[in-house]
Amino acid sequence: METVTKVTIEELEEKAYEKLREVFDPEIPVNIVELGLIYDLTVAENGEVAVIMTLTAPNCPVADQIPRDVEMKLMELEEVTDAKAILTFDPPWDISMMSDEAKLELGFL
Repeated sequence: METVTKVTIEELEEKAYEKLREVFDPEIPVNIVELGLIYDLTVAENGEVAVIMTLTAPNCPVADQIPRDVEMKLMELEEVTDAKAILTFDPPWDISMMSDEAKLELGFL
């Protein structure tokens, strides 16, 4: 029988960000973390993860899909007991929020 090792909140936060790097906007070949769409990620001691995020545009055609993908990816982590993605458009996303890696990938550098 396997035992689940305890991880710190910081370790789980790091693992959560790694999982979020697997989520892509279907129209952009860069993950949502590098795009700067994740505004905040909070991990509670009981394993609940809350993500405040945005989209590249309020009328994004995948506005429902990406938050669901975020929640599903986070729930793949055995330490996560619940995951909630909360959309906000304040502040509005712009290109300056992207990592240099994403800007390079998309030809902005």
